[in-house]
Amino acid sequence: MKQKSRLGQNFLVDQAACAAIADALGDLSRATVLEIGPGHGAITSLLVPRCRQYIAFEIDPPLIRELEFRFRQQPSFRIVGGDILTADFAAAVPPQEKAALVGNLPYYITADILLKLFAAHPLLDRAVIMIQREVADRVAATPGTRDYGLLSATAQMYARIETLFTLPPEAFDPPPEVHSTVLRLTFAPRFQELGVDAPGFDRFLKQCFSQKRKTLANNLRAAGYEPAQVAHVFTTTGISPQLRAEALPLEAMATLYHALLPDP
Repeated sequence: MKQKSRLGQNFLVDQAACAAIADALGDLSRATVLEIGPGHGAITSLLVPRCRQYIAFEIDPPLIRELEFRFRQQPSFRIVGGDILTADFAAAVPPQEKAALVGNLPYYITADILLKLFAAHPLLDRAVIMIQREVADRVAATPGTRDYGLLSATAQMYARIETLFTLPPEAFDPPPEVHSTVLRLTFAPRFQELGVDAPGFDRFLKQCFSQKRKTLANNLRAAGYEPAQVAHVFTTTGISPQLRAEALPLEAMATLYHALLPDP
């Protein structure tokens, strides 16, 4: 029987995939688990018995009522209604703890949700998320490849990215028009390792990738750096000013960032 999709949801119905996603979170016996978009509870039902506390975030009122009834005898289960982009993760995660997260992310706000997760990284240990394959390819891309860009660099500053598996449209009801990929993110920010401050380096990455077809030197000049300063830092770092941002690994980006900082 076809599921109704009031808000454009595509519900995962492949039981083997549900089990694989649940297993990918690892040991949850002492964990708080957050779920984005539980739908009809296919993954929820597997995870609620495994964890200490389970908090689902759902925007669709009929689904909220369905899940509240279904898990009414599970004291560890709680559901929070509303837009995930305004959800308060800090209120859900106990003090001094880090939660695990799982979710089938809505395609149209995937990037916004990822940015929310990165901003909430002090509260999160790991996440297993399902997103459109093309977006997953960008998140996991390596420098020098066609898919590498600002989303790749930002994601990899905050987490180790693993591509687990890809699902065809028929794994969902109703079937979407795209394939979906499951990623595992282990939150391990690299700012301290690379010796950069998070707000400044995030802003710098946006400047470097602001126009993908332009060279790094052109993007930095467009961001307001003086031409002489830009020329000097490329000379001192040995990085070619003709390179585009997608060619540089994060270590080289950090080197360039340090060279552009004003003298103390």
